Amino acid sequence: MTMGVTVLGYEQDTFHPQTSADEELGTKGYTWAAVEIKACLKKGTSGVTRYPWALAYADGARIEPSGVTYGDFPKPEYPYEAKMKAGDCVRGKTVFAVPAKQRPERVLYVPEALETPAEWAVPKA
Repeated sequence: MTMGVTVLGYEQDTFHPQTSADEELGTKGYTWAAVEIKACLKKGTSGVTRYPWALAYADGARIEPSGVTYGDFPKPEYPYEAKMKAGDCVRGKTVFAVPAKQRPERVLYVPEALETPAEWAVPKA
């Protein structure tokens, strides 16, 4: 299996679904953010999921993707799980509940198969 994975973009507090991040988490001061991801399988067969993704903050905090999805989240959504064969690509947005007053430094891709996580810098707002 050979897969190319990249982060196409990051947005925070730009969409406001009916259920706020604070309502979902029972918190105060959180908002929704989305990372746009693209994965292309070059050879073999594999699966993709949103769960190896995380946001890393300057203070060491890491935030995993939301376990819920709502119909008014940004589209297209990155799949919870998808099977792929050579030549297939998957693109979409994965949503995270994040502290509203902070921006993550990096987007991490940490599947078990990788010894070293792949990472991308989050563009400044």
